[in-house]
Parts: sequence; C-alpha cells; structure tokens
Amino acid sequence: MSAKNKAKANDSGVNEQQAKTRLLLALWDMGATKTEVMKGQLTKRVVQKSHKASDYQGIFDELEKEGAIASEKNKFSLSPQGVARLGECLKNPELQFEGTIVGTWVANALVRWIAQMDGAVSTPAAKAKTKEKAIASYDQFKPVALEVYERLNRDYNLDDLVPIYRIRREIGDRVSRSQFSEWLMEMQANDIFQLQGGSVEDSAPDKIEDSITTELDGLRCYARLL
Repeated sequence: MSAKNKAKANDSGVNEQQAKTRLLLALWDMGATKTEVMKGQLTKRVVQKSHKASDYQGIFDELEKEGAIASEKNKFSLSPQGVARLGECLKNPELQFEGTIVGTWVANALVRWIAQMDGAVSTPAAKAKTKEKAIASYDQFKPVALEVYERLNRDYNLDDLVPIYRIRREIGDRVSRSQFSEWLMEMQANDIFQLQGGSVEDSAPDKIEDSITTELDGLRCYARLL
C-alpha cells in the first residue's frame, strides 16, 4: 500500500474518504435533511462486512465536529453544511468505491443525487420549471400520499405503521396543512388508510403537531394501509 493510500485509511483499515462519502450519502438518501435517522439503520447501510460499527466512530465524531452532521440519543441528522460537504466529496477526483456495492443503494442514491443537483445548478427559470407542482385536488393527493407511505415504510422498515408527521414533511409545502389533514382523513373514509392513535416515538411536540388531531377522533399519529 502506498503512503498516499495509507493516509486515507484509519487503524481499522477503513478508507476514511470513502467512508465519509458513504455515510453522508446514506444520510442524504434516507431523508436526514428533514427527519432524524437511527444510528442502527445508518450503520447497517454504511458499515461494510469486513468492519465493525466501532471502526467508524472516529468518522462520525469528525463529521459532527465539522458541523456536517448532528446527533442526539443515537439519532442523526444532516445539516446544509453536510449536504455541501457531500457534494465536495463526490467531486473529489480521487474518490473510488472499492469492492461490491451492497444492495445497489449507493448506485441508486447517486442517480438521485445527480438528478437533483442537476436541477440545483440550473438557471432560476429552469428551477421554476422543475419545482414540484402544488397538489390541487384529492385525486392528485392520493397517489402522492401512497407513494410517500410506501417509500417510508420500505426504507425505514416501519412494519406498515408510518408516522403521519413523516408523510406530511415529505410532501411538504406542495399542500397546505389543513388540506393535508382533510385529504388524509378522506383517504381513511375511503378505506385506503387506517389512521391510528398513540403518540410519536419520542413524544416531540413538533412531531405531534405535524400529526392529525380532530374533535371526533382525537390525536392520530400513524397511518396503516388497508
């Protein structure tokens, strides 16, 4: 191994440049710019078979010190600075992913990154054209809500019980808060979703606020596809 390659690897043999890029890319792909990601879910994607999760602790610490990521109670989020850092890592001409890409998630995430960043560097006029359109009707809302539900359920292994606040945040400002609640309730009335009570995992006020509360049914925090 050359001196140059040695400088890239830590004592556990982890290529630090590659590991940082994989970690940031995984967080971005898992939606950590909008919601927190559990450390266990993250390391499952990032840690390669020949290493242990502890081999990556120094990389977690370094990125957190840089302000690229933030952690609290084994949950991680990706800051705007972290997104910029990911862009720098991917532009590095020396970056090279070694070995087999596990589960193709890296390839799929890179395709999404290229598609989104291509729009981000276009002209303001082009940005306006590619910006996601507002949802104007229940018929438009229904397939979007179903797609978001299925993606969150699949990517986060939610066992068919998806937090409503996550669906709301994924759809974002394409629909007003009141319209989101009304149309999600209409999907329940049409036997598409069952909206269930309880509370969010950490009882965070902002997550409860982004759930649904009605006078008749009270607080509803989760959606289950019927």
